[in-house]
Amino acid sequence: MINLDPIDTNTPDFGDLYDELPLWSAPFGLWILDRVPLRPGQTVLDLGAGTGFLTVELAERGGATTNVIAVDPWQAAMARLQRKITQRKLTNVQLMVQDAAALALPDQSVDVIVSNLGVNNFDDPSAVLHMCSRAARPGATFLLTTNLVGHMAEFYDVFRRVLQQAGRTDRLAALESHIQHRANVVSLQAALDEAGFDVVDSITDSFRLRFADGTALLNHFFIRLGFLPAWIAVAGAENTAQTFAALAQELNAVAAARGELALTIPTAGIVARRRG
Repeated sequence: MINLDPIDTNTPDFGDLYDELPLWSAPFGLWILDRVPLRPGQTVLDLGAGTGFLTVELAERGGATTNVIAVDPWQAAMARLQRKITQRKLTNVQLMVQDAAALALPDQSVDVIVSNLGVNNFDDPSAVLHMCSRAARPGATFLLTTNLVGHMAEFYDVFRRVLQQAGRTDRLAALESHIQHRANVVSLQAALDEAGFDVVDSITDSFRLRFADGTALLNHFFIRLGFLPAWIAVAGAENTAQTFAALAQELNAVAAARGELALTIPTAGIVARRRG
C-alpha cells in the first residue's frame, strides 16, 4: 500500500526529527565545500540554509572571524539550526527566517554566497539573484548547485506509461510541465549573467538513488516529502489511489527485471563572480 497522506513540515518538532535532508543535499553540498573560498574575516551568505548542513560547516571551517548569514523561510528547519548553533557555541552565525528575495543586507557587504539546491525552491529566482548582486562585493564568489532537467527519468518514463495505459492522456501535459520546470545549465548561466555575475566554472555530474522496488520508493519519507505532493498534483484528483497503485505495480515490475529500482539524478555546480 502507498501512503499518500501529506507530511506537515511546520510542526514544532519536525526539524529535530528530519534527518533525510543530508541524504539529498550532501552530494551537492560537498561540491561546494570543496571549492568555497575559506579565508578569515569573510561574510558568507547561505541561501536556503535549511537545517544548516552548509551553514555549520562554513562557520566552523572559516573560523571565528567568519560571519555566516543563514537565510530560509522554513521555521522548523531554522529552529533546528539554532539549536545546533547553541549546542556548538558558535558565535559567528546569524539566522534570518524569511524569503531571500526581501533580504535587507547592506550593499556590497558579502564576500561569498552559497546556495545548495536553493534555486529550484525560490519563489522568484530572478529577485533573489538581483538581491545577491546588490549585496555582493565586486569579485565576490557565488557557488550554487542544483539538480537538472532529466532527473529521475527512469521514474517519469513509467509514470507517463501508467497515465497512458489508464487513458489519462489529459494529464500528460501536466507531467511534461512538471518535468521541464527544473533548471538547466544554460538557463542558470543566463540568469546569473543577467544579475551581474560572470560564470567562471560549470560542472555537471550525476548520482543514483536506489530502491528495492517502486513500493519502497513511493513510501520513502524523503520522496513523500519532497516529490510526492507534486506527483499527486500531476496525476489529478480523479482516481489518485488507483493511479499510484498502478504506478507502484509498474515500478515493481521494472525493479524485478533489473534487480533494483535506480533513479539517476543529474547535477550541476556553478561558480560565478560578481562583476565590478
